[in-house]
Formats: sequence, structure tokens, C-alpha cells
Amino acid sequence: MSGLARHVDAEELAEKLRDHPLRKHQSQRAGSVITPYSSRYASTTELSKFRLPQDGVPAEVAQQLIRDELELDGKPSMNLASFVGTYMEKEANELMAENIAKNLADADEYPAMMDLHARCVSIIASLWNVQKGEKAVGTATTGSSEAIQLGGLALKRRWQERRWAEGKDASKPNIIMGANAQVALEKFSRYFDVEARLLPVSEKSHHRLDPELVRQNLDENTIGVFVILGSTYTGHYEPVEEISKVLDEYEAKTGISIDIHVDGASGGFIAPFTHVKVGGPKWDFELPRVKSINTSGHKFGLVYAGVGWVIWRDESFLPKHLIFELHYLGGTEESFTLNFSRPGAQIIAQYYNLIHLGFVGYQNIMENTLTNARVLSRSLEETGWYRCVSAIHRKKGDWKYQEGKPQYLGSESSADYNAGLPVVAFTLTDRFKKKYPHISQETISKLLRARQYIIPNYPLPPNEEKTEILRVVVRESLSLDMVDHLINDICSVTECLMKSDTFDPKAFNPQRSSIEKEVASRGLQPGEKHKWRQPMAKGVHRSVC
Repeated sequence: MSGLARHVDAEELAEKLRDHPLRKHQSQRAGSVITPYSSRYASTTELSKFRLPQDGVPAEVAQQLIRDELELDGKPSMNLASFVGTYMEKEANELMAENIAKNLADADEYPAMMDLHARCVSIIASLWNVQKGEKAVGTATTGSSEAIQLGGLALKRRWQERRWAEGKDASKPNIIMGANAQVALEKFSRYFDVEARLLPVSEKSHHRLDPELVRQNLDENTIGVFVILGSTYTGHYEPVEEISKVLDEYEAKTGISIDIHVDGASGGFIAPFTHVKVGGPKWDFELPRVKSINTSGHKFGLVYAGVGWVIWRDESFLPKHLIFELHYLGGTEESFTLNFSRPGAQIIAQYYNLIHLGFVGYQNIMENTLTNARVLSRSLEETGWYRCVSAIHRKKGDWKYQEGKPQYLGSESSADYNAGLPVVAFTLTDRFKKKYPHISQETISKLLRARQYIIPNYPLPPNEEKTEILRVVVRESLSLDMVDHLINDICSVTECLMKSDTFDPKAFNPQRSSIEKEVASRGLQPGEKHKWRQPMAKGVHRSVC
């Protein structure tokens, strides 16, 4: 997710930087040096960074300068914090390059691409067990964040129409979700004026939405329940079937029908190929309560960033009021999206994956990621230094870490284990913390960053925020060989810290900001960081992505 970027006053910044002590030393050393890419720009001549230059630079110079600066980024394959895919096959890359200019919004111009879009919707709806006689309808989005907004809007509109038809007030809608909800779910509530009832999660509820708390928070103004198929914190699947039964009981008692939207951002492309096909709990359109589901094609759908999907089990659950008819691009198109122009290449790549991999191909990949995640989980707990909060490596029904308990070694099938995402969320054991109180998980995260691994350390949701976890997302690109390297490096870093008496993580920051970024983030005045809230004429502009 991109952050907020503030406009930088180039002239003021340039003056600041010229006076910066580091720049003074650099200028003294570099007075007669030219860049290696072009004789037109000496090293003392600064290229414009925050204002359009009067004259441009040659194409090869611009390319090389940008390429060099991007070398400072981390490697996408080593970003173990992200659920987003970073690998596609050569053939898929070629298809995307060939179709990079196609706009998904222009249906009349690109009918073949729109056919692929329709096929993707149909294939995914079938994977999610749309029932016979139902006419599923759906659309591609830029990702699950947009898809969540659409799913929530449909819930809200159906609730409003029902209330209006009954002559009742429809001004105070609320929606229920766990405190572990991804920020996109909270965005829906804030952006579209729906009260978010964030229910606490706990170890007792297996770090996921508690069906009993759902029961206690339902009322006539509840438009629906967001149920997460794969918590971004710990990877646990929320109990969709149990929550569905709670809603059935509530309707039988009150006559009020409340629907479920499943946020399958990651799990939507994992569950169909693993647990649910071997007797696991129901979560999809097999449950009548589930009216819509979203997923990210760019996560475990194995496409690069830029594609998500949302599907309603039947067109009757997508209110007509929300659908727009577009005529001005040469044909008539029905649309329900928050964006208009969107890249079409990702849709083509999604269809490529679906027909190339097929069910067996996806199943092999998902089972492999879960196997590798279990190997990492067991190895970490075997050290005695770490315990896993995630539970995909434990026998089905066994959720809790017990020190000294032998690791469960079932078959290679995920059917023997707790359902969840291939996520390893781990924390230092209580015994380790008592013995080495000076070692923090933040330090471990930063030292691993020095070895190119991006592994975040963050607190669990409210009610459990005293527990911090390190989290590794095991994607397709994290092979068993790389898991071995990761285990060795985690152990090496931990042992290094155990041998030291103290370590200040603030003294080691591999992601130290550039001078420009540090100055810009302060608004050029260190003590005035909140003064960006001023008229645009004052020169501080913000872009929201």
C-alpha cells in the first residue's frame, strides 16, 4: 500500500541541502567530476527532483539515473512481509508486455480481452461453489481493497432498500468485523458512513473473529458481517460456517436476515485447492449466508500487483442502483467499480495462470507453500527461542503452543493440520525474554534486514497488542532451499544477540532516510510536522494513492 506523499518546495529544499554539512564536504571533493552517463551534467549540477526541469536529459541518462536509484530498494523476492506475488513465468511476462497499453475500461475496443475477463469471473465463481440455478456476477478490480468497498456497498444498499420498503429508518448502518481486519475493511466504514463494530480477538478465539461476540453485537441496523479468510496478522481462517449458523439462529429468533461478505484476499485462492476439498469447514457459496466474496489475483492468484476480484453469488444480490451504464466509448457497458481506466494486462495474466496451471497446478503450489511454512514453523519452535502464534503446523484442532511438546508430523497434506494461510507469525518465548531482556524483536527484524530479508515486527490487534510478532509470508517464490537459508540466518542473528550484553536498535537503521526525505517529511521545519494541514497555496500539496 502506497503512503501519502507531500509536495516539496524545490527551491527551499535546495537551499537547505546546500547548507547541509554533508553536502559541503561532498562539493569540496567533487568539483571537477562529471557523471559517468553524460558530459552535459557535472556532479555539482543537481538534476531537478521535485519540479519539472526546463530541459530534459537524454533517454539513456534518465533511464540509468532512475535504475541506479532503484538499486537502493529491497529485492521483491526477499520481501517476506508482503502477500503480493513477485514471480510469473516468461510466457506470462511476454503476454503482459504485449498488452500493457490495453485499458480494461474500453470494452468496445478490446472485446477479446473482455471475453477473458468474463471467463475469469466464471472460473472463480465455480471455484467458490456457486450453486446450480444461480447467476453469479462479478468484476475485476485493482485489488482486494477496491473489491471490499464494492462488497460493502452492496451490503449497505440491500439493507437500505429493505429498510425503506418497510418504512423504517436507514440512517444508522453498522457492520461487524474483527479487530484483526485489514485496513481496507475499516476504510469502507469510514468512507461510506457505516459504524464499524470492531470485535476483539484473543488467544481464546484463536486470534480471529469470535462467533459468540458476533451474536452479542447484532441488531436491526447491522448490514452484514465481514469474515476474513486468512488474517493478515496470523494467517488464521475465521469460522465462516460457525458465524453463518449464528446468523441463522438470529434470523429464526428476530426475523432479521443478515448477510456475510467473505474477505478472501489471500485465502480465496488457497482454500479451494486445499482444506475445503478434503472435508474442511465450509466458507464459500455453499453457505446461503455468503452473498459475496473478494480475492486478490495479485496475491495467491499468482499475478503481479494490480488485480483483484469480487463476485456475488447471484445478480439479484447486486443492487441495480449501483450499476452504471456507460455509452461514450463506442458501446454499452455495465460497470460497478470505483475506478474507470485500469490496466488490462493483469487480467490476461490471470487467465493465463488459470488455464496454464489448472486445478492440479494451483493445488501443488498451495500445498508446497503450506509445507514450507510448516517446516519454518517447526524449526523456529525447535530452537526453544521462539513460539509460533500461527497454527498451520499443528494437528487439526490443536491451537496452542506448549513448551517441550513434540512437533506434530502428519502427512504432507494440509488436511491433517489447522486451516490457514502459509503465514508464520512468531514471537520470542517467555523463557527467552526473561533470560535475555535486552534482546528485542525489533532488533532481530533490523539485523535480518541487513541480510536483505524484509520481515516486519508489529503488535497484534487491540486486546492483544502487548504481544509483538515477527511475520513471514511463504509465497511460491520462497523455496525450501531459501527456507533453510532463512532458518540459519534467524538462528545466526539470534545467537549473535545472545552473546552481546546490550544492543541499541536505533543505532542500526539499514533503511535510514535520505537527506531529502528527512527534510521533506518534517515539512522543512523540524518542529512543524503537522503544518501540512494548510491551504495548497502555501506550497505543501499531498497526493493520496
